[in-house]
Amino acid sequence: MAKPPRSRAAKWTRRGFIGAGILAGGALLIGVGVRPGNPVGELGPKVAGGEGEQLINSWLKIDADNVVTAIVPHCEMGQGAHSVLAQMLADELDADWSLVKVMQAPTDGSYVVTDTIRMFIAGGTVGAPDWLEPTWNGLFTKIGQLADGLITGGSSSIRTTGQHTMRIAGAAARQMLVGAAAKEWGVPASEIVTAGSTLSHKASGKSAPYAQFAAAAAEQDMPQTPVLKAPKDYRLMGTDAPRTDIPAKVNGTAEFGIDTKIPGQTMTYAAVRRVPVPGTRVAKMDAGAAKAMPGVLQILNMGDFIAVVADSYWQAQQALNGITAEYTAAESKIRSSADQSAAFAAALDQAGDGGGEEVIGKGKVAEAMQVAAKKLSAEYQAPYLAHAPLEPMNATVWVRDGKCEIWTGTQVPLFARSAAAKALGLSADDVTVHHPIMGGGFGRRLETDYVIQAVRIAQATGYPVKMIWSREEDTQKGLFRPADMSRFTGGLDAKGRLVAYNNVFTQRHDPQEACDCAFYEIPHKSIRVAEAPLHLPFAAFRSVDHSQQAFFIESFIDEAAHAAGHDPVEFRLGMLGNSPRHKAVLEKVTAMANWSSKPAAGRGRGVALTESFGSIVAEVVEVDMTGGKPRVTNVWCAADPGYAMNPDGFRNQMEGGIVFGLTAALYGEISLKDGAVEQGNFNDYQLMRINECPVIAVEIINGNHEKLGGAGEPGLPPAAPALANAIFAASGKRIRVLPIAKQFA
Repeated sequence: MAKPPRSRAAKWTRRGFIGAGILAGGALLIGVGVRPGNPVGELGPKVAGGEGEQLINSWLKIDADNVVTAIVPHCEMGQGAHSVLAQMLADELDADWSLVKVMQAPTDGSYVVTDTIRMFIAGGTVGAPDWLEPTWNGLFTKIGQLADGLITGGSSSIRTTGQHTMRIAGAAARQMLVGAAAKEWGVPASEIVTAGSTLSHKASGKSAPYAQFAAAAAEQDMPQTPVLKAPKDYRLMGTDAPRTDIPAKVNGTAEFGIDTKIPGQTMTYAAVRRVPVPGTRVAKMDAGAAKAMPGVLQILNMGDFIAVVADSYWQAQQALNGITAEYTAAESKIRSSADQSAAFAAALDQAGDGGGEEVIGKGKVAEAMQVAAKKLSAEYQAPYLAHAPLEPMNATVWVRDGKCEIWTGTQVPLFARSAAAKALGLSADDVTVHHPIMGGGFGRRLETDYVIQAVRIAQATGYPVKMIWSREEDTQKGLFRPADMSRFTGGLDAKGRLVAYNNVFTQRHDPQEACDCAFYEIPHKSIRVAEAPLHLPFAAFRSVDHSQQAFFIESFIDEAAHAAGHDPVEFRLGMLGNSPRHKAVLEKVTAMANWSSKPAAGRGRGVALTESFGSIVAEVVEVDMTGGKPRVTNVWCAADPGYAMNPDGFRNQMEGGIVFGLTAALYGEISLKDGAVEQGNFNDYQLMRINECPVIAVEIINGNHEKLGGAGEPGLPPAAPALANAIFAASGKRIRVLPIAKQFA
């Protein structure tokens, strides 16, 4: 059976780039000195169209009213990245935050996320010597342009583009403005002070807004390695600066992809129905009744989906509901969730105690297991999950005169542009992607399937079409978080220490290191993957493989602690002797939760510790089992992201990740029947309701200001294991299969 498709974004690894010839070819560019100058002349017309606006460098412009606009390459999907990236730039620039705006960078290939690409494929080059930095920067910019490298994912925006692009852009612009003022005033640059978007020279009494010297500053080459502020000098970074996107979202003026209207054009709408079973095709359909329904303009059999185009979305969807269809037979032998589990089990059975592809090999596991004072084993399973963003998949497309325009919320606008061009047989230069904000992504909008679908419909109709997926389509026909199964055996010595750790599981995608609890000191370790077929196509999910692996790993660590007769926190602390930051986070969260106190009768607390996307997060969950079913009452979270650039925003992301993780743990399941997804809407793909949400407390530790971690994803992984461990503490029932609520129905 062919492997189900996966995201192109998921292939952003060093191996993938070398395999594609990009890194190998790019290496030749070093020899000819790839060094970016200050391309304001080229970029100015694209981003500085307002009256009096002057582009200072690629990432910021200043207008005649002294308003600074940060040009941000990452997308905004509720995570607050736009604001924090601007905040980092503005601090290094010494700008007045009340005069700072944010602009989405153009999606024509002129902007790429150079430092995100650099982190993914060659992290060792970050922090290169000053003399080499311009060359590395130029090289990875070229690689990004070749690879359509404009991506928002992996909790990477702040720790890559923010730390290594926006801060540098702000500091460089400040240096350029100072240089311009020093030249005109005839004073040493070292005597000029910047604050609140103003330049001043105390000795001469001269002062001027940044706008006065913007044009002169832009004539200079942009310094590639300006001096950045130390934390003691931060003015905006590390503060709860208000987000720039909130007012529009509150007053309703914010425009999402689904809000798109094309000026001067009568909008038409498409509803779609993809084949119910992956790999099948539409064999025949009966659309007789649908054709006669009001407002229907066209009915299309596209082979892998059916589309109805009408005057309104409601009319299109009602007509689509009236179409009956038959489909070709599926090649996959997996027809049910039980079949999928059996495929996993078969792969693990075949791997046994030492088979499969080795991921981590340390010490002598087999020998250590033989002499262990106590042994334990466990098997865990996690289901497929749907992303379920509030804004369903949608795209508005107009194909005409050999050109294509697309309006859609996407985490990968240049991937979308290239995919559309390929589908239409056009050059990418003939495709324009307009990039509104998104009503949630969670990895789902790293895919381009819905964009290609809308492009094909628009090409077939010849007029502008807004395609919207129904909630049922979004739930049943998307790409999913992979299901997985994992088996562990462990060996404890006479003192109850975990000395042997043997793990094999069936799915390894991204990030590659998610399966390893490297911060724990375990002398003998074997971690292997035994690949098993997946029936459903998959895509990156919030926290990616950490969402499954953290549940597996931290559940097993908890089982090992109880088997050793040790307190779960003390057991973990005993393995963190070489990981002081992890230890500090774990100690912080247990202090917050008053771990040493005894919970009320019928209640239990569970703990989990993870590291993902550069952030260390520990959570304690308290659950009430007095009603016979788990009710989460409290969650305490301690997190070390290196340095929280906007603490309030970081806490918001932790809270969101926790609720997302608890939802998945309690209710999340995409199940199969006759090869198709059973769930259809929020009535049977349940989310945590507001009355179920616990009290959440988040504390931040700034453990390393030079090495930032992410925020959007790291709050999710500890939630499921901490909840499962709390249920065990309260009831003695060990949860090894998700979702949890199903086991208490």
